[in-house]
Amino acid sequence: MSITIAETRDFATCLALRHTVFVKEQGVPVAEEQDAFDAVATHLLAQDGSTPVGTARILFQGDVAKVGRVCVLQSARGTGLGADVIRAAIEIAQKTPGIARVKLGAQIHALGFYTKLGFQAFGPIYDDAGIDHRDMVLELA
Repeated sequence: MSITIAETRDFATCLALRHTVFVKEQGVPVAEEQDAFDAVATHLLAQDGSTPVGTARILFQGDVAKVGRVCVLQSARGTGLGADVIRAAIEIAQKTPGIARVKLGAQIHALGFYTKLGFQAFGPIYDDAGIDHRDMVLELA
């Protein structure tokens, strides 16, 4: 695998990846998968050579970078790509003036994955698009 992860303006490709994972695999309604924040978010695209394999978005709100819509195609899961996408998002947050923490809403099955990357869970479990989530935060040094 020859992986690159970078900011992108190719929103259509990111949307196609999200559609595959969230709508087709997880049954999230299209109306809930896309929202108005997509227009103002920073989008990341992970590619294996020229093949898109993962994406995430970052919303900058006050001193918080909120990471969301993180997905990796089934063919690239278990390779460490998901962790690399999150690390790339954290790196962008660290380089953005005024950002003190990174937050995300983790699907319950992924809590351990994010904990290994330094995030701490807080608050109650909640339903997002029919899937249980819990908020997590990483304080930036």
